[in-house]
Amino acid sequence: MYKVLLVEDERMIREGLKTLIEKGASGFAVMAEAENGKDALQYMRTEMPDLIVTDIRMREVDGLALIGKIREMYEELPIVIISGYGDFHYAQKALKYKVSDYLLKPIDRLELVSTLAKIRQVLDRKKKVREEEIDGSQREERQIIRKIKAFIHDHLDGDLRLQTLAESVHLNPIYLSQLFKTETGENVSDYITQVRMNRAKRLLHETSLKVYDIARLVGYQSAKHFMLVFKKEVGMTPGSYRDLVGSEDL
Repeated sequence: MYKVLLVEDERMIREGLKTLIEKGASGFAVMAEAENGKDALQYMRTEMPDLIVTDIRMREVDGLALIGKIREMYEELPIVIISGYGDFHYAQKALKYKVSDYLLKPIDRLELVSTLAKIRQVLDRKKKVREEEIDGSQREERQIIRKIKAFIHDHLDGDLRLQTLAESVHLNPIYLSQLFKTETGENVSDYITQVRMNRAKRLLHETSLKVYDIARLVGYQSAKHFMLVFKKEVGMTPGSYRDLVGSEDL
């Protein structure tokens, strides 16, 4: 449902327009109303409508002034102008601001429905493009995480500093750290530790290598540091773990 900001200083006309928009055209809902351009701009400081329907002649900030200010911020936001004045001078000014349409009071229901249908087609196309861009971005981000995980598995005994990982996928280290956390729910360093410990457990179980050799194979130059990390992560020393899994095989 596309959000409409309706700007009209006459309450009865505003209520009638709201009914026409919501019942006459599918896909639109009046999410906010304003009596003048000043109130409309105030609303847009915190909320962003998909479409603005506004009168031209209003107190304080009128419709044309409102459109001018909006165009300074949002070049492509659809705007429909409604006016009781058939003066071509106003139409010229409105068209200068690239409004979607210029309708005269009393509003012809079919004309309004036709205008909104055209605007919806434009909004639907833009929405589809945005969704495709988001899907493409998400696929690319997931692919980056897969590459990082593969790099970690292939270089457990090497340099796995964040800077090195980031260079492998040509990204800023801080951005990569945030992306990894968002995609996986864990920090890069925690993931590396988990993979190293899993490899260490397999080596302890499947080989008779010394603990200090296993430490180097999973990326720890200090056997003491490796044993401290292993005990913290696994809950026992590497020797105790080897004894435990060895006894289970008997």
